Amino acid sequence: MSKEDAKGGAEQTIPGTKEDVRAEAASGGTDEAASKGQAAGAGQCRGDEMLLTAVHRFAGQQGDHLLVTASNEGAKPCWVTSYPLVKLGGDVGVAALPHSKKDKPGGSKHLMLRPGGKVYSAVNLFDYGSGHHTEQSFSLALRGADGQAGPFYSVALKGEKPQFSWNEADVLNWSTTKPYNF
Repeated sequence: MSKEDAKGGAEQTIPGTKEDVRAEAASGGTDEAASKGQAAGAGQCRGDEMLLTAVHRFAGQQGDHLLVTASNEGAKPCWVTSYPLVKLGGDVGVAALPHSKKDKPGGSKHLMLRPGGKVYSAVNLFDYGSGHHTEQSFSLALRGADGQAGPFYSVALKGEKPQFSWNEADVLNWSTTKPYNF
């Protein structure tokens, strides 16, 4: 990750985005229609073919976030849907974070990632100053079309302050653009 990325200055796009966005916009959110015009035979993205990175943004401020980027490192197009399942810290028994109630609609669409393509999500962290949890890593799982989770993969944070604290947290849908104008 470049220094410019860590500061949110570089805008990244998915190759072939215009065609994919038109197909999704025309779909009305259905899986069948969303796949028209996209690579034939593309399956769900697998975590072992994805590069998952995260940067702690606005560290030490109220309303800080973890910007999550998923890159298709495989040789074939694949898709993601909904929002990632995220567990903060290293405890596998911890419940996954809920979906943000303030998120934009559209999480049921399949977002196509060509090889090298990227999608983004964010973990919203709410720290009220006392009785909070502190960590510097989390795990993430991709959801299938049926909403079920795949295997969880550990994600280490990058940036100036990788440690984060929270009392409450939630997650945003995958998107082809960075949330919160990162």
